[in-house]
Amino acid sequence: MHQSISAVILPFFGQLDLSVSLSVVLFLCILAVIGFEFVNGFHDTANAVATVIYTKALKPVYAIPWSGIWNFLGVMLGGVTVAMGILKLVPLDKLMTLPISVGACLVLAVLLASIIWNLGTWYLGIPCSSSHTMIGAMIGAGLAFTWYYNGPGVNWDKAKEIGASLILSPIIGFGAAALLMLFLKHVTKSHALFHIPSGENDRPPMHIRLLLITTCTLVSFFHGSNDGQKGVGLFMLILIAFMPARFAVNHAISNDKVLTSLKQVEQVVSNKLLLNADNQPVLTELRATIAQTKSSLAEKNEKEVAKTYRYRKQMEGVIKDIHSLLKDKRIALNTQERDTLTSASNELLHVTDFAPIWVVAIISLSLGLGTMIGWKRIVVTIGEKIGNEHLNYAQGATSEIVAASTIGLSTAFGLPVSTTHVLSSGIAGAMVASGGKNNLNNKTLKNIALAWVLTLPVAIILAMLLFMLFHLFI
Repeated sequence: MHQSISAVILPFFGQLDLSVSLSVVLFLCILAVIGFEFVNGFHDTANAVATVIYTKALKPVYAIPWSGIWNFLGVMLGGVTVAMGILKLVPLDKLMTLPISVGACLVLAVLLASIIWNLGTWYLGIPCSSSHTMIGAMIGAGLAFTWYYNGPGVNWDKAKEIGASLILSPIIGFGAAALLMLFLKHVTKSHALFHIPSGENDRPPMHIRLLLITTCTLVSFFHGSNDGQKGVGLFMLILIAFMPARFAVNHAISNDKVLTSLKQVEQVVSNKLLLNADNQPVLTELRATIAQTKSSLAEKNEKEVAKTYRYRKQMEGVIKDIHSLLKDKRIALNTQERDTLTSASNELLHVTDFAPIWVVAIISLSLGLGTMIGWKRIVVTIGEKIGNEHLNYAQGATSEIVAASTIGLSTAFGLPVSTTHVLSSGIAGAMVASGGKNNLNNKTLKNIALAWVLTLPVAIILAMLLFMLFHLFI
């Protein structure tokens, strides 16, 4: 059993120093994160294709694979900023100093709690946020971790930042879609844009069809770049929990490249110390941290957790001190010095904030394939049940333009948002702008609102209970 599992995962991980039971748990965690992203594909991505299907711009047989491809590309090209934000919710540093079984409990609790709630809401056809579910599960597992190990299990500052993003994004989606719809109603001369399709062959004119396909493509791509990164973050959480020495830092970046960036920062600091008679603490602290990091760099390797942990902590300290120096108004920095510090900081950030390309590829494939399966339940709700009338072309295009813009900007700032909530609220906003509040289906909106309210507490409780359960057996 151990040999067969190792045969599957060794090509990616190298030699594993895990017991049979932990190897099995690692394999289950990997299957769970792939399953989570697969479910995310048919749960969330249905939002992207609902408008093109219900406006008859594309038939499902074309819309679903098209959206799947662009979700795949979104994950591959979206970077890892959101993924690293997800990782910062949990006590990574503490996990690296505890037995691997603790990380296994946390990871499994997060993944299974997320999958259970996502599948339940999908089965009922209720658009529900995978982002909300995952964040709630991470908070719940973190709280259970705090209970057992008397240490901070949740980064509450990061949780507040992500929470604000998740709460504000649907409000922005509703308001922006309503305003854009009102603008189109009063400005555009095209009556065809507001046509409600009826019958199988009632398709939009070519220019409107191209508009709707473009907005579907953008939502799909940005959904991949944001939601796909959440899967990447969870995958990296697994790797760091089970193999911290191998995956807590990016060993692919050569020591020479790291040293070059450290020396660039050191040169700026030395010049500033010569010019500042006050010997500013921010400068001396940064110089001391750089010296410590150089020492740790020479010792770090892929087998010793303690040395890798120390190197990671010191590298994080260097990056933090560089940011403090850039913000310190007492230290006069010219444009070249600021550019040098910013560039070096970005290079050094790749040491701690990274994901191997094979991780990104696995998540991309899982999300893309998930998009092509099980999409219909959510699409029916989005296309038929939010409003009391069939979706018209303008409503579909407006909601997707707003959704794509909101998700794209959030990805750029490294914040996770809910595609489901942004697009659902955008459609609701467009419906209200078209015919007032009586144009909304109150029953569907109540179900969506109920799921929105329940998701966080349910996910928190589920993850806490699962952590406690796994803690008994792992």
